[in-house]
Amino acid sequence: MRQAGLTEALSGLDALGRIWRRRGVFAIVAGAVLALAVAALVLLPVRYLATASVIIAEQEPGANTSAAWAQKVGDPADMESQLLVIRSPRLLRQIISSPGVAGAVVSECERGRLLGSTDACQRLKTDVGAFIDHVESRFSVASAGRSRVINISYQSGLPDVAQTLANALTQTFLEDQRTEGANSREVASSWLWQELKQLDQQLREADDKIQKFRRTKGLMRGANAPISSERLTSIGQQLSQAEAARAEAAARLQEIKSEQERGPTDAPSVLQSRTIADLKQQLTTVSAQLASAAGVLGPKHPSILALTREQASIQQRLVEEMQSIAASAQKAFDANTALVNSLKKQMETAKAEAGSATLDEASIESMVRDTEIKRQQYAELYKKASELETERRVLRGSTRLVSLAELPSKPFFPKKIPFLAAGMTLALIFGVGAALLADQLGARLISPPVPVTPEAPAQQVEAPAADEAPAIVPELAESVTAPETATPPPERSSHLPSVADVSILACLPRLKSLREMSALGAILQGHQPLAIPRVLRLASEDTDFQHALRDLVHELGLKRSARSQRIVVTSPDAGDGKTTTACALAEHLAAAGRRVLVVECDVSHPAFAEIMALPASPGWLGALERGTPLRDMILPTAHPSLDVLPIGATTGPVGDILDAISLDGLLAGLDGYDAVIVDTPLPSQRNDFLAGTDWAIVCVRSDRSLIEPAVVTVNRSRALGARDVGIVVTMTDVEHRSPPVVQTAPVAAYAGAG
Repeated sequence: MRQAGLTEALSGLDALGRIWRRRGVFAIVAGAVLALAVAALVLLPVRYLATASVIIAEQEPGANTSAAWAQKVGDPADMESQLLVIRSPRLLRQIISSPGVAGAVVSECERGRLLGSTDACQRLKTDVGAFIDHVESRFSVASAGRSRVINISYQSGLPDVAQTLANALTQTFLEDQRTEGANSREVASSWLWQELKQLDQQLREADDKIQKFRRTKGLMRGANAPISSERLTSIGQQLSQAEAARAEAAARLQEIKSEQERGPTDAPSVLQSRTIADLKQQLTTVSAQLASAAGVLGPKHPSILALTREQASIQQRLVEEMQSIAASAQKAFDANTALVNSLKKQMETAKAEAGSATLDEASIESMVRDTEIKRQQYAELYKKASELETERRVLRGSTRLVSLAELPSKPFFPKKIPFLAAGMTLALIFGVGAALLADQLGARLISPPVPVTPEAPAQQVEAPAADEAPAIVPELAESVTAPETATPPPERSSHLPSVADVSILACLPRLKSLREMSALGAILQGHQPLAIPRVLRLASEDTDFQHALRDLVHELGLKRSARSQRIVVTSPDAGDGKTTTACALAEHLAAAGRRVLVVECDVSHPAFAEIMALPASPGWLGALERGTPLRDMILPTAHPSLDVLPIGATTGPVGDILDAISLDGLLAGLDGYDAVIVDTPLPSQRNDFLAGTDWAIVCVRSDRSLIEPAVVTVNRSRALGARDVGIVVTMTDVEHRSPPVVQTAPVAAYAGAG
């Protein structure tokens, strides 16, 4: 069975029982609260809510998408800015001039004034400040979730007034957005047209200046270039041709002169003449005839003489023709030389004019470049001005209407079902609180605590109520039973319930150090483990813990026993408070004047050397290894009545040392003590380990959810030979601890126990 679920169930049943006992108080308080809720539902004025919606940051028609605009879409800062604009008094001043708004607000004000004059309501038509104060608190403007939609709502007792005011503010906001966008574009457009006008004037002046400069400098342009450049090019071409012709004439003249000196007429320039060719042909013919006739006729023959004269005439004509050709070549050479000289002079003049024109052209180019830049700027500004003018004419604003407010048909406040549900919830809460408070006050007034003397037997103490039982043990005896083979223990006089036929001897409270930390630290202290030395110090100062130890001493019968008793303290798991309980019980008995010996047998977790600040010692393990008496290994503590036998250490393997010994044999010879307290886990194989012990105390934490390990440990203790077995619940809450059954001793008696 799980402890946590059972504890919650019992606590719930106990609370229901207390409410049932005070059901009259519950009914009265719950009925009164519910009646107040119904009365409020009937008497509270009904209010209607009308809501209109707009969406913001939509791209405007004709506007180019930019990075700034894309960043603006859905920006929370932009949404908050729009919300502030809608709530601004500027827009509230504007809606007063909307049709029907002033009359609607006046009618709303007059309906709310059941008594008194209505002059203040009539003043809302003219007093803008009073109008804003009246409607500002009734408007609610908020964004719809994470969207770009803004809801504009107005609350009023009249549904038509709520609709009118919500739509008026919505329309005013939309118109304000359109007007603001149009005005900004109109200002920008006007500035652009003014700039365009100035640029146009500057362009005209620049063009006039360029043309005037061209005329002044004579920088007229030809087909492909300025006149000076084209003229220089033409003269250069003519000069090249003249120089080529002169060179050719010089070559011909030189050739003719050289041929004249040699005599032959085979020069190429001479042979090119048609006349020379004909004369040479005639000369050849006559020479052939003369040679033919000379073979037949004598030298004085008339035919020979005639042919000789004709031959001489042809040769004379040939010489004269050659001289004519030479004279013609000389004239051609002289003419070409004169042309070359003339063209060179013109070239020098053209070069000077072209150089001067180049500087002027550079100035002209600079002026033309500046003019072209202004023309481009003019074109861009003209395009932008045209776009702004178009946008201004078609602009509808970045805010668009989603829906206007409809006439509300159902009241917004109060709503019957949620109002009644809240009233019933409050009635139930106040009723339960009143019933529990009445039961608590009644219990304090009717049942005062009964004092108990130290000598009173435990049977005379009345068992605590169900809500005062420890958290770990309510009704566990009914659900968990011991095996049939276990020997039933003798009846005990404990006032606490039992587990597996084993009495719960005491409930040790959880210790907290509240004086050394802040309030927050004190709250968190219950969730932080404390070191055992600190726990023992706190236990010696904690009155509740000392009361629990007195209960334990009483249940163990240590005060009534005159002989030495052996008490074994064990636990199902580590961390259940076994070592703390053993040391605290030993210090408590020593503080009461009893001689106590504490024996450490926890091989896995030895801690006595640190807890008691003991010097290094071989302990009983070293004594068994060396064969020395165990009494020589006992160490005294700061308290004269408390001695310790630590476990010590050995050079050999420890292993399952507890399976090889029995406590009766180990503690033999350790006489002279009123109580011997052994801190040990249970071995797994030794069946007589607890033989000769008077008590086996099983420590169980109160916050353990399972009780089965505790039952197994109890049955194992009985099987190992324990005479009496009891349970000590550790780390319980103070409110669950049973009332003390013995008289408290002075706190000063425990000053040396920690």
